[in-house]
Amino acid sequence: MHGTVSDHGFLVRLDAEDDVVRLEVHDSRCERPKTREATGTDLSGRGLVLVDALADDWGVQDRTPLGKIVWSSFKCAGGERA
Repeated sequence: MHGTVSDHGFLVRLDAEDDVVRLEVHDSRCERPKTREATGTDLSGRGLVLVDALADDWGVQDRTPLGKIVWSSFKCAGGERA
């Protein structure tokens, strides 16, 4: 709903390497998301606030030929392999 352009889909990718799990969401919209504080009656606007609170790191990068990738990484507790 939020990241796609009409007639374009999205891709969710999950990867684990050593003690880090990386989650990526690829979409066709070029507009970069921003964190914001949602009010109690807002129906959206909490996603990146949750990512920021839970992930060890996250960011946004350009996607070729169109769109962006919002990624987040999570370290596994105790250095265990994911």
